[in-house]
Amino acid sequence: MQERARETRKSLLEAAAHLFVQQGYTATSVNDMGARSGRTSGSVYFHYASKEGIALAVVQQGFASWPALASRYDDEDEPPLDLLVTLSREIARALTEDILTRAGARLWSERGTINVPLPDPFALWTTAATRLLARARAKGELAAHLRPATTARTLVPAFFGFCALTEALEGPLALTGRLDDWWHLTLPALRAEPLPPASSHGTSH
Repeated sequence: MQERARETRKSLLEAAAHLFVQQGYTATSVNDMGARSGRTSGSVYFHYASKEGIALAVVQQGFASWPALASRYDDEDEPPLDLLVTLSREIARALTEDILTRAGARLWSERGTINVPLPDPFALWTTAATRLLARARAKGELAAHLRPATTARTLVPAFFGFCALTEALEGPLALTGRLDDWWHLTLPALRAEPLPPASSHGTSH
């Protein structure tokens, strides 16, 4: 694709993303996208066949960097639960600061109104969380009654629900600070109980 065409597509996606975040999918028209990007609706349709196609492209671009992000948290030397917390902060930052990620998350939540299947962005995070929780279990750091896969399948939707509701009630800028509250509540439920101190007295016979 020529550089000029790439720049045009990027501009259109960013314009659409801003509108999707502000108005939602249903209330956003192709004319709105053209006006915001400084182009005609004909130019929008030249690069994207339909409004649904634009929504799909926004979701794909919004989550395109997530596999690389998850792979950065495979350091075997770091405590896995600490890595899980750090990874969640990166996700929260993207959901707060990156317009394509924010739009992708909103579009996915509104997928019932979009006549095209959208990719599931959460399978990747469930896999990453399962891997980290399994490492925590192997190191004796995960509560004994928890299973990595089932815990991840609960933790990931709960985390994203927390993010979405925090933004809706308090705005996106509140998310980073409120994440501390989330982990203060959640981490104690994940961590294994510390071993009791060894007795300083020998066993009497």
